Amino acid sequence: MDSKIWFITGISSGLGKALAEAAVENGDFVIGTFRNPVQVEAFNEQYQNKAFALSMDVTQADEIQRAFRTVQEKFGRIDVLVNNAGFGFAGAVEEASVEEIRAVFEANFFGTLQTTQAILPIFRRQKSGHLVQISSHGGIKAVPGFGIYNASKFALEGFSEALAAEIAPLGIKLTIVEPGPFRTNFAGDSFRQAQRKIDDYHATAGVFRERIKQVDGKQEGDPAKAARAIIQVVGSANPPLRLPLGKIAIATIQSKLESVQKDLDDYRELAAKAVFGNE
Repeated sequence: MDSKIWFITGISSGLGKALAEAAVENGDFVIGTFRNPVQVEAFNEQYQNKAFALSMDVTQADEIQRAFRTVQEKFGRIDVLVNNAGFGFAGAVEEASVEEIRAVFEANFFGTLQTTQAILPIFRRQKSGHLVQISSHGGIKAVPGFGIYNASKFALEGFSEALAAEIAPLGIKLTIVEPGPFRTNFAGDSFRQAQRKIDDYHATAGVFRERIKQVDGKQEGDPAKAARAIIQVVGSANPPLRLPLGKIAIATIQSKLESVQKDLDDYRELAAKAVFGNE
């Protein structure tokens, strides 16, 4: 079985759209989700017999379950799940309201978690499957003004890393994709910001808010090339747990590793003393 059936959440724009198009071009079949029923109809008209779209909001558990029932009845199997749906959010930690924070986590964390849980029974029955979790270089290293988004992606990476070890003996693979800035709508209309602004954070979180606006449409990352990289990894015999994408992502993750290593080296002796019987 050379061709694969992909299930990709959030294919209306950005990386999700690029990945859906690349998978179809690769000869695979794509099942994609939109929140807008009009987009569902247009997609199905355009990609007859090559792809299939359905309406699903990842923040609604009943819609997730209904979507997977439909897919099982119509196609019988899924080979790859790509958890792509989500959105960006800027603002200092103190500026963000609880309601705003919950909305970020509902989409970026709980949406991904619930979709993952919904597909695992299918993958376990098949004794095969590949989970692709779209995280971010911000899921490894946090920056001022991005803390709430960082937290949602840190949480995604935490459960995904544990899950990868749980499902490996069952023949199921998992890859966490960590893109840097890509030329998508991430920093455009879909990006959200904290409604509250505090002057004391202008030089930190405030600078980040302004930078996000300025880089929209100028990011280094090419979504089409990212899509091809993901397809290549999914087709490999031994895919990585983590896949950074873009030069900035590589630099960001490298700086985080160096920072953690420095703290470990500088405080190793003090840390080692915090145990019983070691004076």
